[in-house]
Amino acid sequence: MSSKPGFPRHVAIIMDGNGRWAQAKGLPRFAGHQAGAKMVREIVECAAELGLEVLTLYAFSHENWKRPKKEISLLMSLLEYFLEAELKNLLENDIRLQAIGRLEALPPKALSKLRKTIQATRHNKGLVLNLALNYGSRQEILDAVKRIVADPPHEITEATISGNLYTRELPDPDLLIRTSGEMRLSNFLLWQISYAEIYITEKFWPDFKKAEFLKAMDVYKKRERRFGAVKA
Repeated sequence: MSSKPGFPRHVAIIMDGNGRWAQAKGLPRFAGHQAGAKMVREIVECAAELGLEVLTLYAFSHENWKRPKKEISLLMSLLEYFLEAELKNLLENDIRLQAIGRLEALPPKALSKLRKTIQATRHNKGLVLNLALNYGSRQEILDAVKRIVADPPHEITEATISGNLYTRELPDPDLLIRTSGEMRLSNFLLWQISYAEIYITEKFWPDFKKAEFLKAMDVYKKRERRFGAVKA
């Protein structure tokens, strides 16, 4: 599979603002997470329609364990529900599910459903939906270094490090989107986004609808990517 001309191969999204969206509406935080989960389907289907190769969603960070236990429990239940409810949609749209992060630390039930969904979609040839779960970029780089040290090569290059990251089988992101207007990377794909274009929107994730995603694609297509070089 290859992306359409002018479109990014790999889009990564920091889905931010669920809690503030709920707060602005006088709703509990979890209502924001539920609304955000519904938006995932719309954006995933849009990415598949556009012919993108990879969509990576920052679903649960390594730092999110610091949140209240009740909220974490609800988030894991929501993940389980999403995996079960969306399996049919993934299969019908030829979408292959993958996940990156220290997955073994997820609750057993959530991890089991994640693995089953990955297994069920493994032969799909369309969009790769890559969920970042219990993910942190510093932790990823640390894990990569440990693997390299355990079996040291003759020479360590950038390719050596890239080849030991969680994303070693995926192209680096061409476009990073962050919702809610925050201007930080939040420990997300720090190595991989070195040359990615960045698109920040004030929209909270539950309001980041298909039209906004298409707007981000239009902005990307107008960018000139030089990778440190100058235009001749």
